[in-house]
Amino acid sequence: MDIYLIKLILAHLIGDFFLQPNSWVKDKERKKLKSGKLYMHIAVHVALIFLVFLSFGVWKIALSIGVLHFIIDAGKSLFQTKKNARLLFFIDQIFHVSSIVLVWHFFYKGYLDISFVNDIKTWVLIAGILFLTMPTSIIMKVIIAKWLPESDDDSPKSLQNAGKYIGILERTLIFVFIITNHFEAVGFLLAAKSIFRFGDLKEAHDLKLTEYVLIGTLLSFGIAIVVALGVVGWVS
Repeated sequence: MDIYLIKLILAHLIGDFFLQPNSWVKDKERKKLKSGKLYMHIAVHVALIFLVFLSFGVWKIALSIGVLHFIIDAGKSLFQTKKNARLLFFIDQIFHVSSIVLVWHFFYKGYLDISFVNDIKTWVLIAGILFLTMPTSIIMKVIIAKWLPESDDDSPKSLQNAGKYIGILERTLIFVFIITNHFEAVGFLLAAKSIFRFGDLKEAHDLKLTEYVLIGTLLSFGIAIVVALGVVGWVS
């Protein structure tokens, strides 16, 4: 990747995540375009461009980044509500990164090599990862549904859909560990999950719950390992 693009992205990361206090974010959400913190935030980004390049000769780039950043942040502040705040955060970052790439391409004639999009290995990897998310969650739910322990009103309540997302994350990690040839990390992950689960199972005093958790864990790990090994065999 081009060093100029890396510097621009670095400046963005520092400006948006390190040098933007939460008080500034709240002030922008509350006052919208009247927030002085919005303009201070833009000034920080412009200053960071000069800093990472150690030159004032990049003023056109800094100005372009500043204007685009202001437009994106202004749009976000005008349309953001409590319901869409999480979604707009990710959209906002996508727009910021896209604008940085656009400025980099315009001033430095840079281009991103996306030839990997037409490589069958890329699509096999994507298919493998996607299969280990929602499809595997649904398959596991169907398989172990008949062993689901009866709920206890006195038992502590878990976060909504937490189990599903934990399963997706663990299978994704297993997939990454195996395709990068770090099989030892799979054992570490299994051990770590066992430690965290040990307290719950110890307190439960319920053999059915223990067996249910073991079935779910081993099934999740087993599917992830089989899929990852299949993908490795395909792309190698």
